[in-house]
Amino acid sequence: MTDTETLPRPGTIRVLLVDDQALLRMGFRLVLEAEDDLDVVGEAADGATAVDMAAALRPDVVLMDVRMPGMNGIDATERIVASWPSTRVMILTTFDLDEYAFAALRVGASGFLLKDARPADLIGAIRAVASGDAVVSPRVTRRMLEMFSEHLPRPGAADRSDGLDPRLHGLTAREVEVLGALADGLSNAEIAERFVLAEATVKTHVGRILAKLGLRDRVQAVVLAYETGLVRPS
Repeated sequence: MTDTETLPRPGTIRVLLVDDQALLRMGFRLVLEAEDDLDVVGEAADGATAVDMAAALRPDVVLMDVRMPGMNGIDATERIVASWPSTRVMILTTFDLDEYAFAALRVGASGFLLKDARPADLIGAIRAVASGDAVVSPRVTRRMLEMFSEHLPRPGAADRSDGLDPRLHGLTAREVEVLGALADGLSNAEIAERFVLAEATVKTHVGRILAKLGLRDRVQAVVLAYETGLVRPS
């Protein structure tokens, strides 16, 4: 059932809050609405309601809880991303080791943060996701990859002399390097510094990587980098 629904201010990032705990939603609302460029346009307490509200409100960003009664956050994310690609979903969870983390990223979540993230980090992540970037907490990424490491491909799976998985054959050598840097969790600025490139050039490389591999965003690129064995958990 819809908890709250408000009219947005023009020119702001429209955010839909989805969590089965009303006090958490209230806390998020207070933090977000203190920012001039963020507007909470609605609240939902379960996944099914979130899907309905995404259809009605077309928010820019959905902050999505994972564990909720009825439809969980993973299924809701998959439906929202498939139906309204312009709406970005950022998963919020209490646990840094969550069996749903990998599933959330694979179905199209553009971000993954812990609920105990600092307000400034949450606000920055929403802005980044709304602009088309993707955000994953380094701590969550590390624990997630440790958790799923036994399911990742082993060396020797590639069929080319350079050792690349066939799915990466369309990338140039530089694009492979940039993809590896993405999987290391580096920002565009950090990648530019590593390879002595202009940040705009890095952004172009990232765009080409996503287009060639048919990926939605940087998060899916990171997942694929680990799935193909390009990089591995330490």
